[in-house]
Amino acid sequence: MAELYRVQGKYAQAQPLYQRALAIQEKALGAYHPDVATSLNNLALLRVAREQYAEAEPLYQRALAIREKAQGPDHPDVAACLNNLAMLYKNQGKHAQAEPFLQRALTIDDKALGPDHPGLAPDLNNLGLLYHGQGNYAKAEPFYQGALAIQEKALGPDHPDLATSLNNLAGLYWEQGKYADTEPLVQRALAILEKALGLEHPDVATVLENYARLLREMKRGAAAGELEARARAIRAAHAKNNPPK
Repeated sequence: MAELYRVQGKYAQAQPLYQRALAIQEKALGAYHPDVATSLNNLALLRVAREQYAEAEPLYQRALAIREKAQGPDHPDVAACLNNLAMLYKNQGKHAQAEPFLQRALTIDDKALGPDHPGLAPDLNNLGLLYHGQGNYAKAEPFYQGALAIQEKALGPDHPDLATSLNNLAGLYWEQGKYADTEPLVQRALAILEKALGLEHPDVATVLENYARLLREMKRGAAAGELEARARAIRAAHAKNNPPK
């Protein structure tokens, strides 16, 4: 029930349920059981969604400590905790604190999973996002490209997970004014999501809106207008079929 409330954005209702689950697990399993780490992570995610970063940090830190003690310092679950904590720091602009956590997570997953495993793609994307956010485009690009290459090889060229990597790389080129490099990536992300989610999905509308903004910067207003009209139709249909409760 707590997870349902969180997904629905009902954070105030979700929080006491997560806290109760954590208290029950601590009493039944002990303070250093991996399931306790899972509950801590869930509660931290809720805090992040509410932008309560100071409250989320000790929860992530405790989850990391539990994973390291229970599963060893080189377990992929430790890498997941490192990524969570690092992205918390990144979102607060604490790039220097985030970087070593992301690098350690990548090292752990590379060793545990192998260099071509799709589980490395989030690590690579996160490092790309970190350097991208710092304006270090040259350093971000190979991480985005590496994530995309791994996903293409492991998952196939039409897997929905590729859309995130394509959008990340497209955004990097867009900010540098490299429109000729940006457009085919956006087109490919759009085609993947249309195939995977259907033509009327809200995520498709988001890509259409982004593509339209790109086209306007490229002085192709007529084409942009067509995409914007399609995106508006998708949004309107979604709102009609999913009225607020």
